[in-house]
Amino acid sequence: MRVLRGRADSIDADRDATRRLLASAADDEPAVRVWVPHRQVAFGRRDAEREGYDRAREAADDRGFPPIERSVGGRAVAYDGETTLAFARAEPVEEYRRGTTDRYERATAAVERALEGLGCDAVRGEPDDAFCPGTHSLSAADGTEGGRRKLVGIAQRVRQDAALVAGVVLVANRSALADVLEGVYDALDLSLEPASVGTVTGAGGPADPGPVRAALEDALVGDATVGSVDDVQSGP
Repeated sequence: MRVLRGRADSIDADRDATRRLLASAADDEPAVRVWVPHRQVAFGRRDAEREGYDRAREAADDRGFPPIERSVGGRAVAYDGETTLAFARAEPVEEYRRGTTDRYERATAAVERALEGLGCDAVRGEPDDAFCPGTHSLSAADGTEGGRRKLVGIAQRVRQDAALVAGVVLVANRSALADVLEGVYDALDLSLEPASVGTVTGAGGPADPGPVRAALEDALVGDATVGSVDDVQSGP
C-alpha cells in the first residue's frame, strides 16, 4: 500500500497528485491519501449542465471559495482549506463491471470505524435536502442543536484497470460551509437545507483535522502493509 500525505501548492497540482493514485493502482499498488484540500467549491458534471451554473460559480467565488469541476461524485461540495478533509483509496481492478458495491462497503465501514474511535457516532444515510445527496453518506446527531446532519459523502470512479473511492469529511467551520453551499445550491435551483450541513466537531469529535486525518488514513489502509509514504508537498 502506498500512502500520500500533504497537499501541493495549487489546486491543479493537488488534483494531479490524486490522479497519480489511479496510476499507482493500475500498476498493482493500492494507494491511500487523506488530506486538507485547498479552499474551493468542487462542482460535479451534472452541475455544469444546469442553467444557473455560472451564477453558482460566482456565488462560490464571491464567498472566497474558488470554483472547480471534478470528475468524481455528484453535486457540489465545499472545502474550507483549513479543516475539511478529503480522502481517496485507489486499487487495481480485474473486471471494471464488478466490485463497485464491495469497494463502497469497505470504504464506508472504514470511515465509520475512524469516526467512532474519535467519539463521533456517525451512521449511514443523510437528512433530507443534504449537500451532494447520495446513497453513500454518513450523518450524525448534532450535539448543540439536535437533529441529524451530514458529515461525509462518498463517491467512486472506475476505470478498466483501477478504481478510486473518494470522499469528503467536514470536520469543523460549519457556518462558513453551510453559507457557501446555500448560495451555490440556490443558484443551481437545487434543494439544500443549511441545517443539514454537519461537522465532526458538532457531533462530538475533535475540531482539529490532524487526528481525524490520522484515524481515517489508518482505517483506509487497514491490514495492508505500507510499502511507501510519500509527501506530495509540505502543505497540510
